[in-house]
Amino acid sequence: MTRLHALDPKEATGRSKELFEGIQGKLGMVPNMMRTMGNSPAVLEGYLNISDALSKGLLGGKLGELIALTIAESNACNYCLSAHSFIGEKLVNIDTDTLTQARDGRNKDPKTEAALTFAKALVNKQGRVDDEDVEAIKVAGYTDGAIGEIVAHVALNILTNYFNNTANTEIDFPVVETATI
Repeated sequence: MTRLHALDPKEATGRSKELFEGIQGKLGMVPNMMRTMGNSPAVLEGYLNISDALSKGLLGGKLGELIALTIAESNACNYCLSAHSFIGEKLVNIDTDTLTQARDGRNKDPKTEAALTFAKALVNKQGRVDDEDVEAIKVAGYTDGAIGEIVAHVALNILTNYFNNTANTEIDFPVVETATI
């Protein structure tokens, strides 16, 4: 059972209504996470702004989805794992083996795996990565800007994981459950 109420986009008012209309126009629906975030337009708008900015960044959509899966598994967030499995497969065209490996921070491409390993280190060390962690990601070929974006992707996904775990958001994607629960 959900713990926070998901707003009905047809009944929303004010800034939440405006944001929902934008989401509906872009996605053709308003996912339950965003409907629930709409209880605070500041939370929803902040999430949308960071997501939009990162979508224009150096890392690209594929790596962003793989990072999201790594973080969702690390934080036992079934909503995010389900959403990003669906998005990764259907919208970004990532094969299911790659999606499954990303949950454990693994990838066949060493550079991609280095990013997922670094993302996992950020979660496991609560952001307190050490010189060796940073050196490893640099040796893998990531610039300071790209490393900053990996940190931002991790932070964004921690926000959504914690939000959905708190709200117990009803999953409106094909359900994928984490192995860590």
